[in-house]
Amino acid sequence: MSNNSLYDLVQAATGVINTQIPAPPEVAIVLGSGLGFLADRVIHNRVVIDYDQIPGFEPPSVEGHAGRVVYGDLAGVPVLMYQGRFHYYEGHSLDSVTLPARVAANLGAKLMILTAATGGIATDLAPGDLCCISDHINMLGVNPLRGRHDERLGKRFPDMTEVYSRVWRKLAFEAASLLNLPLKNAVYAAMAGPSYETPAEVRMLRALGADVVGMSTVPEAIVSRASGMDVLAFAMVTNAAAGLAGDPTTEITHDEVLEVAKHSGQRLGDLIVHILNQHFSPK
Repeated sequence: MSNNSLYDLVQAATGVINTQIPAPPEVAIVLGSGLGFLADRVIHNRVVIDYDQIPGFEPPSVEGHAGRVVYGDLAGVPVLMYQGRFHYYEGHSLDSVTLPARVAANLGAKLMILTAATGGIATDLAPGDLCCISDHINMLGVNPLRGRHDERLGKRFPDMTEVYSRVWRKLAFEAASLLNLPLKNAVYAAMAGPSYETPAEVRMLRALGADVVGMSTVPEAIVSRASGMDVLAFAMVTNAAAGLAGDPTTEITHDEVLEVAKHSGQRLGDLIVHILNQHFSPK
């Protein structure tokens, strides 16, 4: 996809959403595997747009991703929720994977909240734990900003020292403390998938400093930051990464991921609502 056509596609998708929402969103939220039900918390000023109505948005092929935009007020804040994401492993280009992030920035969102189901690598993590992502390791072998540059789409060389906003992470931990909700810092490693990692790969990622591993989030975070949005990201640990479950014959399944995400996702929803309600204008 050329930069001209990517820019035009961003404009076209933005235009379709703009015609159906009453005001620009201040926050965009990407809902990961099994987290789509968080969109049910948006009731006031609710607008639902199926992905197949938006240029460049294709219906997700993965269970747990409904494939629609849900707009409305959450804790009094106008939000745009992506109920389902596009994954690199589905065969999409990174331009397609990150299109929703570019559209959110073009619509005027100032904060991107990313959520993901992940495998736990750090020894102190167990299924059901919630983590605030502090940094990432891109193991996809490609960067979503690669290619001919168009200044209208963001910076050519964005600084990645602080991809995940220190201010918003601090507010997230304050909110978690008030809710008596355990929250841990984590470094996220992004793998291409769709196969889960081998035990040797998990040992490698641990040696590199990763705490959790998944197949998304990082491309969206890079593009969101390059587009001028602050980024806050959460990882739900839904399973122990390969080789760490104790029983070497234990298989990791997507059904398991969805089931754990369903339970711990409710707590993550409470946390996001509290952050927006109490701290949406950090000083």
